[in-house]
Amino acid sequence: MIEEHVRKVILGIIQIVAPDADLSNVKGDVRLREQLDMDSMDFLDIVMELRKRYKIEVPKEDYPLLATLDSCVTYLAPKFQALLGKAGGVIAGAF
Repeated sequence: MIEEHVRKVILGIIQIVAPDADLSNVKGDVRLREQLDMDSMDFLDIVMELRKRYKIEVPKEDYPLLATLDSCVTYLAPKFQALLGKAGGVIAGAF
């Protein structure tokens, strides 16, 4: 299911951006910055990784929609689905 793949992608990016963060018990409905002690630069790095790796642009006004893991999945799943459609069902390195 695309949602599970997006969840793994986000957690993978967080692992790169905040390598000391404990991702073993991330709750889907709690703000990521609060549970992982990330700052605004870490958050911007996540947005930049999405752009760099997957060509997904997140406008500044949509940043609040990426506050929790669940909201990231809800926001990004359609964007990844669109990428899959354009790539014929395969995105190199995406999943």
